[in-house]
Amino acid sequence: MTIGRLIEGRDAVLTCDVSATVREAAGILADRRIGALPIMENGAIAGIFSERDVIYRLREFGHEMLDMTVGDVMTKPAVTVDPGTPVLSALALMTRRRIRHLPVVENDRMIGFVSIGDLVKYRIDAMEAEAAAMRDYIRTA
Repeated sequence: MTIGRLIEGRDAVLTCDVSATVREAAGILADRRIGALPIMENGAIAGIFSERDVIYRLREFGHEMLDMTVGDVMTKPAVTVDPGTPVLSALALMTRRRIRHLPVVENDRMIGFVSIGDLVKYRIDAMEAEAAAMRDYIRTA
């Protein structure tokens, strides 16, 4: 299974511009109950803004960081994958890099966004399907 197949049929990705304040972006994270936002600049992915960025920059700058732009505090550059990337390869990349979100980029355009939860759910579903197939095979053998 590829990342492209995993994101087929999904709605448009919620993004934020580099010029938004941390306060605005953190509000989006809280209101939508999500952990990260892709940050865009001139239509291209510029970085990722996550809950971790809020915590790290709050410690570094204090509450003044809420009025900074997300472009100043985001994690950059964003680690990305293309739609042809196998799910297990993306999962390994996320584990190795200790990240929880990946923008999916094709021809320099972001077409999707996946979380480690999306990939783990796919993997668990696949393992359960394999186990069910084995049980059926054993039962009919």
